[in-house]
Amino acid sequence: MVHIRRGRRGLAAALVVGAVAPVVAGTAAADAHAAPPQVRCSSDKAGLAAKLQRDITAALRGRTALTAVSLHDRTTKTVCELRADQRFDSASTVKVTVLAALLWDADRQDRRLTAREADLTTAMITKSDNKATTALWKQLGTAKVGGFLSAAGMTRTVPGSDGHWGLTQITAADEQKLLDLITARNGVLSDRARAYALRLMHEVVPAQRWGTPAGAPRSAAPHVKNGWLSRDTDGWRVHGLGAFLGGGHDYSITVLTHGSRTMAAGVETTEAVARAIHKNLDAAAGAGETGTG
Repeated sequence: MVHIRRGRRGLAAALVVGAVAPVVAGTAAADAHAAPPQVRCSSDKAGLAAKLQRDITAALRGRTALTAVSLHDRTTKTVCELRADQRFDSASTVKVTVLAALLWDADRQDRRLTAREADLTTAMITKSDNKATTALWKQLGTAKVGGFLSAAGMTRTVPGSDGHWGLTQITAADEQKLLDLITARNGVLSDRARAYALRLMHEVVPAQRWGTPAGAPRSAAPHVKNGWLSRDTDGWRVHGLGAFLGGGHDYSITVLTHGSRTMAAGVETTEAVARAIHKNLDAAAGAGETGTG
């Protein structure tokens, strides 16, 4: 899998310190052996919640990674959660937060992004460029990143210390809040900022479009950002964020995984959950064929 080999080299170069950095209290490692919680879903669509609970649970059966899931479908008013408040090392999923924080700050200053900022954000999201992320992280500083998190209500997200953005502590619930802000009008991000973020997430290079787009309806435009990171403790962290819009669809998915033996295993877990969700939401919406991912 070419995209896996490329991704591993990129993160290893930028986050080598992550291999020896301690995991803070409340992270996935701290609760990896706790009694497993159950998938919980609610929906205005009759029978949909029960089907999603069953199929997401089945998709995770026998898998060893600690997994968190969050789903929000506006069309059927469906919500699903599993370990939504569990903290995980963010890896590159934090890049969407960096982008949103920059756009939020630019909105507050009533300005557009500079040419330099546009180049850096494009590289950061579409290619998952680590150097671009480091430059924007330094530019924003912890005060502005923290200001955005507060405005967004992402209260359980903890920015990585000493410039280690990939060790930011995230939760599925907070990532879902972020996706909600990007995909619908709100008082935190302007329509222009949201459109820009969605465009970049839609233009992610093909090698990095794995994860949540697996099995997505062909009629829905995918917007994606993944994260992957190997550490000396607890194996791989492999995460996927995705928003699926158009063709009668309006939903977003967060899948966070911790403790896979290989990156490929983490990707497989993320995609198994995504396929279970897409299958049920596409059937509920009465849409056309689904993709193979």
